[in-house]
Amino acid sequence: MTFTDTHIHLDGVEFDADRDEVVARAREAGVGRMFVPAIDLASVDTVLATCRRYPGYAYPMIGLHPEEVKEGWQGVLAEMKQMLHRSVMQPDACDTGSRFIAVGEVGIDYYWSREYEKEQLEVFEEQVRWSVEYGLPLMIHCRKGQNEMVKILRRYEKELPGGVFHCFTGNEKEAAELLSFDRFVLGVGGVLTFKKSHLPEVIPSIPADRIVIETDAPYMAPVPMRGKRNESAYAKYVLERMAECYGMPCDELAAITEATVDRVFFN
Repeated sequence: MTFTDTHIHLDGVEFDADRDEVVARAREAGVGRMFVPAIDLASVDTVLATCRRYPGYAYPMIGLHPEEVKEGWQGVLAEMKQMLHRSVMQPDACDTGSRFIAVGEVGIDYYWSREYEKEQLEVFEEQVRWSVEYGLPLMIHCRKGQNEMVKILRRYEKELPGGVFHCFTGNEKEAAELLSFDRFVLGVGGVLTFKKSHLPEVIPSIPADRIVIETDAPYMAPVPMRGKRNESAYAKYVLERMAECYGMPCDELAAITEATVDRVFFN
């Protein structure tokens, strides 16, 4: 049984002391692939370095996270666009660990501040256009901005290749709205295992082939590891809880999620 951790910040400093061991534990737990998002310009380099270290296992994404939208964002996007263009248009010049598989982590986040509200919308829409132009899926982060996010995505709905609504924690109505984008799926992580989470009641309303597993490590470790640094090996706890919600064996759900990952990212 193997499955994919579709969202881990493996390049983060939190893993500097034991990155090889983290990957080894993930492999032992059944994690067959890790997808690593960028959040800003500096992290593109660390993401690429990390994925080159584990070719064919760790796969890079490129994008500007909404919380990283600050003064000078136009220049950041311009540099990222050049990197993305080379990766897609000159694939033979890139090793396996350098080929971006998605545009991410991108989106809208008004949870802490609306200081750059307008800029966040501009940055997100620009990166949505990258997804359309290069045929790459989106890895979308959204907090307190679903209405704005959906409004932008509707403009490109027919052209978008698909993607993941990362860290989904919403209700059935919110899930239905997001899944109305036919080529998109929901990413679910450790919150599913939390005692007060309502996700166990929501999961059965989501088709099993419209959901993928993620950790968002080093953040949001699942029960029974809550409070510790999260890592990909702990994705098995998310898989086990999700399988319970669907009333199916873990290996069956793992196979379904793997087919979904392949459809979204490698079709």
